[in-house]
Amino acid sequence: MRKLIRSAAAGAIAASVLLGAAPATAAPAGAPADPRVGRIDWQPCPERPDDPSVRCGDLQVPVDWARPERGTFPLAVAKRAATDPAARIGPLLINPGGPGASGVDAALGADTYFSPEILRRFDVIGFDPRGVARSDAVVCSVSLLAQQPFPVPADQAEYEALVAYNKRLAADCRGHSGPLFDHVDTVSVARDMDAIRAALGERQISYYGVSYGTLIGQIYAERFPDRVRALVVDSNMDHSLSTGGFLRTEAVGLEDSFGQFVAWCDRDASCALHGQDVAAFYDRLMARADAGTLVDPDSGAKLTWLDLSDRALGAFYGPNWSGLAADLAALDGGAVGAGTGERAARPAPVTGTARAGAARAAASAADGAELVGYPLAVFCEDWSLPIGSHAEFSRYLDMSRAVAPHLRASPMAVGVTAGCLGWTKVNNPQHRLRVRTSIPLLVLNSRYDPATPYEWGVAVARQLGDRGRFVAYQGWGHGAYGRTDCVTGHVDRYLVGRALPPRTATCPAAPTSTADGARRATVAPRDRTGLGWSLPVA
Repeated sequence: MRKLIRSAAAGAIAASVLLGAAPATAAPAGAPADPRVGRIDWQPCPERPDDPSVRCGDLQVPVDWARPERGTFPLAVAKRAATDPAARIGPLLINPGGPGASGVDAALGADTYFSPEILRRFDVIGFDPRGVARSDAVVCSVSLLAQQPFPVPADQAEYEALVAYNKRLAADCRGHSGPLFDHVDTVSVARDMDAIRAALGERQISYYGVSYGTLIGQIYAERFPDRVRALVVDSNMDHSLSTGGFLRTEAVGLEDSFGQFVAWCDRDASCALHGQDVAAFYDRLMARADAGTLVDPDSGAKLTWLDLSDRALGAFYGPNWSGLAADLAALDGGAVGAGTGERAARPAPVTGTARAGAARAAASAADGAELVGYPLAVFCEDWSLPIGSHAEFSRYLDMSRAVAPHLRASPMAVGVTAGCLGWTKVNNPQHRLRVRTSIPLLVLNSRYDPATPYEWGVAVARQLGDRGRFVAYQGWGHGAYGRTDCVTGHVDRYLVGRALPPRTATCPAAPTSTADGARRATVAPRDRTGLGWSLPVA
């Protein structure tokens, strides 16, 4: 028995149902549910045994959809029932992204995220994707993850050492995780989602996915177009990008967010750095990181340039500009402003970036765990981002720095690109979207999103053509739904009545007050079990 796991989602869900071998393609719309598919035996959720509004269960699905006879595993599912059964439309499947964030947890907390109208009209269905949390999580050795090298090699020898380490880690994770390790790609997740639809006895589903969850929605719409009643993709992954395109667009999005932070500091006296040249101040901290003299005042640890960039990235999710300004002032040894600039407001780094495995290992070691969940395999099986040498790696970083002169690169993009070198087989390589649903997908993106850049949302809408309708939120942060009545209204009208917004739909930004940014971050902090492309979960 494997000795697990530092994770709030580590508890098993008791009820299970067996899914027989499923057909390779979905039946046409209007056909009855596959008679070999059992219905989920909904039981009280272990996390909320006394809450009658939520139920949990397991669904057995094939480890390998191409060879279903080779075995199954339990896919964890949760349901929050519609509050008005007489007005119920059907199921709304959701995914909070990551990859690695828990859809079960998202369903349990859906009452803090979705509007009352959505909760009234839909059964909200969340599931932990294969290889994540309760659904046979991919796990790796804490001791090996603790050795994870810095993801930016200094020379060819360090590049080769990085690739060799990645191969050792992949073998370790495969050995501890079993056959599922090689089948956690998002195409397989989309197949699982259609198995949930069949188990529910539904002919069509509605869907809301955010961040990495948009990739699940995009692929589901490609593979099962006749099963889509309505589908929202919020803060989009652009799965058509090459290595250079991926690194460049991520760097551009992060630098754009930094520019907005600088502009806020210039105009708002509550900023701890107000009255200074904030961009120049940040550049001086970067220079100290390069020199090895930048130290975290809390831990005493030396910070690299990638660590410093990661702190900014974490702050821009909310956004939490006041916390970032206070943090940067403290790093410089300067006085920290009062009120919203208190040192306690410092945002945490994103856990999916520079040395995510080492961070997970350090957090787990105190618990005595030998294994820890590590969902990098999902990303590596979805993305082919080859870099063949240190010289090529350096060229990509130079390209990123040219478009992001202050932040230099996205730590998240650099971390996963470096982490996947030599890791495993890509089952779901990039391609342009080919969607033929009867109703257009609703595409949302914030103008200043540090994780899924605005450019990605525009690209996804362009690839969808007439099968997509784009809503641009002109504000800040990761995840657009719930930020303003305008955005929420477009989504709710689409999901409930399938009403499409105008082709040039745009929503103005919410107020830029620090209180508003702090409220969003407090009400909906990011889920830190994934790689960073995650839904804010309360």
